[in-house]
Amino acid sequence: MTRLLQAARLAIAAAALVPVLAAAEPRGGIAMYGDPALPPDFVSLPYADPDAHKGGTIVFGELGGFDSLNPYILKGQAPAAIQTHVFETLMARNWDEPFGLYGLLAETIDTGPNREWVEFTLRPEARFSDGSPVTVEDVIWSMQTLSEKGLPRYRNAWQKVAGVEQTGVRSVRFAFSEPDAELPLIIGLRPILKKADWDGVDFAASSLRVPVGSGPYTIGAFEPGRTITFVRDPDYWGRELPINRGVNNFDTVRYEYFVDAGVLFQAFTGGALSVYRELNPNRWKSEYDFPAVTSGKVVKAEIPHGRPSGMEGFVFNTRRPIFADWRVRDALVHAFNYEFVNQTLNAGAFPRRASYFANSELGMGSGPATGRVAELLAPYEGELVPDALDAYALPVSDASPRNRKNMRVAAERLKEAGWTVRDGVLKNAEGQPFTFTILLQQGQNEAVTNVFVDALRQLGIEAKVQLADAAQFTARKSDYDYDMIVNLWNMSLSPGNEQSLYWGRAGVTTPGTRNYMGLDSPAAEAMIADMLATRDHDEFVAAVQALDRVLTTGRYVIPFGFPDRSFIAYDAGLAYPEHIPVYGDWIGWLPDVWWRKP
Repeated sequence: MTRLLQAARLAIAAAALVPVLAAAEPRGGIAMYGDPALPPDFVSLPYADPDAHKGGTIVFGELGGFDSLNPYILKGQAPAAIQTHVFETLMARNWDEPFGLYGLLAETIDTGPNREWVEFTLRPEARFSDGSPVTVEDVIWSMQTLSEKGLPRYRNAWQKVAGVEQTGVRSVRFAFSEPDAELPLIIGLRPILKKADWDGVDFAASSLRVPVGSGPYTIGAFEPGRTITFVRDPDYWGRELPINRGVNNFDTVRYEYFVDAGVLFQAFTGGALSVYRELNPNRWKSEYDFPAVTSGKVVKAEIPHGRPSGMEGFVFNTRRPIFADWRVRDALVHAFNYEFVNQTLNAGAFPRRASYFANSELGMGSGPATGRVAELLAPYEGELVPDALDAYALPVSDASPRNRKNMRVAAERLKEAGWTVRDGVLKNAEGQPFTFTILLQQGQNEAVTNVFVDALRQLGIEAKVQLADAAQFTARKSDYDYDMIVNLWNMSLSPGNEQSLYWGRAGVTTPGTRNYMGLDSPAAEAMIADMLATRDHDEFVAAVQALDRVLTTGRYVIPFGFPDRSFIAYDAGLAYPEHIPVYGDWIGWLPDVWWRKP
């Protein structure tokens, strides 16, 4: 008996001696808050067509390449699509609600009254692509192996698992060491691999060995770095499940890889690709007059979504003394002429990211902190910036190139922080010039950065730009080896444990987190702990709004804009259901519920 298994049995036995409320009956679904949106007898996902035509091929273009077929480890670069097409999880998401899961490999889910444990019962018909059954042993092995040898994100949640125990022929229970309402859902979304498939294989080593999964597709022909094809399994065990009706409609899904974004776009205009997601609104307006569009062979669609804006922009590394003062950061926020950039580079199409959770009920808004949000932040008021609890909104310019009003505010903030201009150079009291370097990945964000650098020069600031290839940029970002970078944090309608990875104080010194600004905030830590512990929706919303306020008013990022819709051009032979999920064109929509017309 392993140490983990012994701990699990002791924890479960101890819990049985404590009087608690009766646990709920096992169910086919679970939600982060309240009940799942779909009834127990749902026929299909609300954004899937159960009568969708089956067959045909869809081809995507991807930048970069791949040299591995294991997407769950640090070594090597594997196609992300392997996770969605080949492997499955115990539960599956409905992308039309904030965070609701429904049985996939698992037939039912059961939790303790305070979610101090979760138990899954596997479906008797669940099979891997080689015909062997999915077993509890496979589940336990997968969880432990991912935590010990997989990506760091698997290890973080597993640290809260006190033990695991097989409780029946097809059932397994996980006991938790601390309150965390999200943990049952996180465990439900862990990929399940076949234990026997990895016998004698080093799981942590990068490899092109084709793995066995239980999903609707198997890996077909591939050429490392160039192309990979997924072939629909005609014997897929789960094709009649309600969660899968109208899903996985193509016989083959192929991904072609390109090293250059321009070549990728040319491949689409030439008919080699089925779908192209346009990120440049200017090009969407001006360059989609090629023959395939004018003839009707390619269709343009603008797909709205209801997910939070997330945050993207210039990130201050506050580990650097030059950016430790919030007034300095505020000055540079004022110096960035967003309205001019948006009009010039994006045809004015993108609203600005007003906060990290804007475009949703989780956003802090522009007014002062009130009610429960103010109560949560009150004990930390002394550590926050002076206006953290006041009304706050990003500065707005008149979209002219000079941005005079905001530049005057920027100069005043810098003066308050001890920086003055001497002989055209901004210097501190010791005579040291204000200079720093912006690290960029080659081919990304260069135009907007040049506009920003020109504005800073007017303040006497010398901002240098350093370009790095993808591998170098990733390595330096992981080690926090930069003054300023551009980064994007995507946010969901149900933020959870990942917020500790983004903003937890351990990330100030521990490499590999996503705390790129070096945030060290007891207030942020407390808000994350509150949102993870509560089961009350209103308390959760207040905690996230409070966290959003800590992050936004702290001026750790100079925000860019965000697309409140997606620009998608596609082969006219493709179709998708009329109902668009709340997460829009995110995971679970394209290519999942699309189909090729007969």
